[in-house]
Amino acid sequence: MSIGLNPYLFFNGNTGEAVQFYEKALGGKVMGITTFGDMPADPNYPLSDDMKNRVMHAHLKVGDADLMFSDTYDGMPYQPGETVQIAVHPKEEARAREIFAALEDGGQVIVPLHKTDWTPLYGMVKDKFGVNFHINVSGEQQQ
Repeated sequence: MSIGLNPYLFFNGNTGEAVQFYEKALGGKVMGITTFGDMPADPNYPLSDDMKNRVMHAHLKVGDADLMFSDTYDGMPYQPGETVQIAVHPKEEARAREIFAALEDGGQVIVPLHKTDWTPLYGMVKDKFGVNFHINVSGEQQQ
């Protein structure tokens, strides 16, 4: 059973600037940047022009390490200095459900586990200690 972990840094509209800063400061390489506007439109949740331009996901490779980045979504609280979250990447959906359930015990579901355009299973949970975890199964795995 294999699992990957990486820090996920959140910003309030300036993720692009932060990614460029860390790329230069840490000698990293940008592997990709996706804005909220790059995703398929959902008429139930229309995006403002500001939201369309915000970064939904950015990936910076620094040596063997992966740093992930995102801007906050409209209405999400933002407190500078408290913006590091943990992304967990189990290979199996069953393992993802186990991890999610364990972290949910005494915590709070932020985004229920569900299929997305980028993965067969994704969810976000805040554990009982206030740490946010993103559970994200590899897109290649099918169950």
